[in-house]
Amino acid sequence: MVESPFDVEIEVGEVLEAEPFPEAEKPEMTKLWIDLGDEEIQSAAQLDHHHDAADLEGRQVLCATNLGSVRIAGFKSEALTVGVPSEEGYPVLVSPDEDVPLGGTLY
Repeated sequence: MVESPFDVEIEVGEVLEAEPFPEAEKPEMTKLWIDLGDEEIQSAAQLDHHHDAADLEGRQVLCATNLGSVRIAGFKSEALTVGVPSEEGYPVLVSPDEDVPLGGTLY
């Protein structure tokens, strides 16, 4: 069986904390602190068009975790939180339909 058909590793995480990120160039950004099961990471994501920060806490999300990190307005983003565009072109989070073990990889 193939481990993963992707070059990128996508893991399931749970949002521990989320807050608006007005310091970023794009005001619709959100700061996320995410539990991957064996480690906690940070991610900055363009989510405010469809998601309130307070509603994200406790939600499972998919994160690309092996892309490296970037600094956005002083915030270290260590993963790309996966989304797909809405009709308006703004990101909508991709999540499992039911709770799954944290750190599980997409295959």
